[in-house]
Amino acid sequence: MSSFYVVSTPIGNLEDLSFRALRILKEVDLILCEDTRVTKKLLSRYGINTETLSYHQHSNLQKVEYIIDLLRQGKSLALVSDAGAPGISDPGGKIVAEIIRTEAASVITIPGPSALIAAASIAGLSMDKFLFLGFPPTKRKRKKFFQEVIDSKYPVIFYESSHRILKTLQELKEIDTGVGMVVCRELTKQFESVYRGKIGEVLDQLTKGEIRGEFVVIADSK
Repeated sequence: MSSFYVVSTPIGNLEDLSFRALRILKEVDLILCEDTRVTKKLLSRYGINTETLSYHQHSNLQKVEYIIDLLRQGKSLALVSDAGAPGISDPGGKIVAEIIRTEAASVITIPGPSALIAAASIAGLSMDKFLFLGFPPTKRKRKKFFQEVIDSKYPVIFYESSHRILKTLQELKEIDTGVGMVVCRELTKQFESVYRGKIGEVLDQLTKGEIRGEFVVIADSK
């Protein structure tokens, strides 16, 4: 049976790619990428010349069938996202589910960097149990999302972009001004920053600097 590797890639610092991931990306017949331009920068850094094919949330059924057919022909494939672990707030989970359903290949994880786990490890909170909610809705159901954050018995982790981080934290503050926050920006990159405190304090810290990069937010209302 063919092998389908789900490969975690660096979330910022390219040196975080594991030796095993490096070997697999060199050995497979094809790499499925969220964005081929992003992945090719990583491959170029390590002199990897493996062919790439885009696979993202808008990929059609014909592409899924093509991938399944390659696996049935005995080809080995790897799946990567732009950064971190495929399938975690990422469209890769759909193709993994289809490969499992059709029994087209053995699905093998190549673990590695994850913004979720990286942030949890430096939060300074008890993270034996936590809730991960991905990205907040951009329009509908935002209030319900934030209420779930506030009501959770455990720390809640979610992702947010630089374009919406201030708006998101402000909306959360309007529901509960006392929620504790750990906000991580640009993890593993040159300008990595971590902001800690009550939500109002974190908002004050963020507004003093330039808002850029990707954010991991940990809310602890208990």
